[in-house]
Amino acid sequence: MILTRKAIEKALESGDIAIDPFEADRLSPNAYDWRLGEKMRVFDTELDAARSTPFTELVIPPEGLVLEPGRLYLGVTHERTHSERYAQMINGDHTIGGLGIWVHVSAPLGHVGHAINWTLEIRVARPVRVYPLMTFGKIIFLVAHGSPSSYQRIGTKYTNTAGIDISRLYEELS
Repeated sequence: MILTRKAIEKALESGDIAIDPFEADRLSPNAYDWRLGEKMRVFDTELDAARSTPFTELVIPPEGLVLEPGRLYLGVTHERTHSERYAQMINGDHTIGGLGIWVHVSAPLGHVGHAINWTLEIRVARPVRVYPLMTFGKIIFLVAHGSPSSYQRIGTKYTNTAGIDISRLYEELS
């Protein structure tokens, strides 16, 4: 079950959901409009699942950054979200999809207890300029049925993500 705007507002007031920074006008009927953060990691070399991949980290300037097809970009949400009660799901929306930007297709689920600035997988169909803090998608909150188990307490490799995080599959393969 997806939370409505009123349910999200109530959960924010009770502390069951945290969004930082939070702006009430970014709430929509069933979601919160999140923004692109100010940093981007760019991958220009061959990717290898068994090794840590080198990258270049950029600060997106106020005049924007042109993203090019054929490159992998990892960005980050401006907002940090957390809930020990609700699962979260993050996606792009038509606002950026209409520009040929695909964002966060492979890992949209934030487990109950997930407390992060989301790492964003970004690809583009055509060259497109993006700007720091532009609206980049929506996050929804979902009721979890059954006994809750906090992601933060499980201790998996992505538990303490504090910003953009590269794939760490190599930790399992080495």
